[in-house]
Amino acid sequence: MNQFAPILPELILTVGGIVLMMVAAFGGRRSGGLTAWAAVTLLIAATFALNGAPSNAGGIFGGLLTADLFGAFGKAIVFLASAVAIIAAHGWFERDTEHGPEYSVLVLFSALGGAVMVSATSLMTLYVGLELQSLAAYVLASYRRTDDRSAEAGLKYFVLGALASGILLYGISLLYGFTGTMNFNGIAAAFDRGGAPSLGLLFGLVFVLAGVAFKISAVPFHMWTPDVYEGAPTPVTAFFASAPKAAAVLLGTRICLDALAPATDAWRQIVIFAALASIFLGAVAAFGQSNIKRLLAYSSINNVGFALVGLAAGTPQGASSVLFYMAVYVVMTLGAFLCVLWMRDANGEPIEEISALSGLSQTRPAYAAAIAIFMFSLAGIPPLFGFWPKLLVFRAAVDAGFVALAVAAIVGTVVGAYYYLRIVKVMYFDDAAAPLGRVREPIQGALIFLAALVISPIGYLLIGPLGAITDRAAGSLF
Repeated sequence: MNQFAPILPELILTVGGIVLMMVAAFGGRRSGGLTAWAAVTLLIAATFALNGAPSNAGGIFGGLLTADLFGAFGKAIVFLASAVAIIAAHGWFERDTEHGPEYSVLVLFSALGGAVMVSATSLMTLYVGLELQSLAAYVLASYRRTDDRSAEAGLKYFVLGALASGILLYGISLLYGFTGTMNFNGIAAAFDRGGAPSLGLLFGLVFVLAGVAFKISAVPFHMWTPDVYEGAPTPVTAFFASAPKAAAVLLGTRICLDALAPATDAWRQIVIFAALASIFLGAVAAFGQSNIKRLLAYSSINNVGFALVGLAAGTPQGASSVLFYMAVYVVMTLGAFLCVLWMRDANGEPIEEISALSGLSQTRPAYAAAIAIFMFSLAGIPPLFGFWPKLLVFRAAVDAGFVALAVAAIVGTVVGAYYYLRIVKVMYFDDAAAPLGRVREPIQGALIFLAALVISPIGYLLIGPLGAITDRAAGSLF
């Protein structure tokens, strides 16, 4: 029983997900509301269970998983972001023809896969968790059965995701073949035997990192992101941009700083290239976008690049900055997508064109102010809270001796600020377009207000407690 106590959150989601599957099967579409709120309750219960589950138990189940504060922090992000994604779907889908109870169950199992990912200390559990998360995501991307764009997004995600899984699996087989173990500690010991790593180990390292780079949509494995984000239903896109991305970034952090720690000089070159390429491509490619979901897809690529700058430092300070960055990034991204969900015409149909926001400050000043706050914060403009995580990753890179990397990333921040400011310009300086329809979703409105409050200057009050937690969580990797 001591081994099961640390995985209490996963047990709650597993048992609850199976029960909700049966409810969905027997209750049909009528059980959609019940299933959604039950899933949200399970995710919140799993988050609270993290506080009661041991966070210092170390390796469990023969080293397949670990119970540490790093994993607990990642699970909290994944669970809460998944709960928001379920709430966001309320009122967006057409209830009678599209929205069913399976949506909540799929998000629940995807969150379970993310929880396994952030606490995996074996290549086997890493792959199982990643595939559990991905398989549910493929179905979610094509959730709107009558929408050709959604079907195309699901097919593209599935085909490219299967390719990335094959690359990752090949890398895992190489590491296993040349080390004789799938445990992270054993792999680290194989890299630490003295002398340069063998060619087989280096190839395994490259293939594993390539597979992970696809999951976090880092350049050059980003090609699926704009199309999938644009074609998938907006609540699903909000989910993709938050929970699975955070889980994948933290998974990559654990692999690099745990399993591949002795080979830091080898993987750091890959991470630095991916970081700079993601920052600049995410900034430049978004310039001509007219679809706001597609623009936010490039924004997510851009933000992953900044998180990788902290990882490239390879220090406890760098790992802490990655955790801090992902926590604030998830809040900013969910807030932005919740605002996108409210972009409706007079008939209640979703709108995704940026031009529809023209003159929004004149007709809906509070709504325009919320979008502006999220855009300024994603750009990292002080005094909003989005500035602080960028400062942390830059400082971690400088303290580790990578001044040129930090300077290049700062230049990328300036370049990327253009397309965020363009949205603000459209809302505040362009002539008013047709007024957007009113959306009566008080819970979503409360979440937008809460997210805006967190990333406003008031969020700086969180620097002390959140910084202390991320420092302790990062310390568990070293």
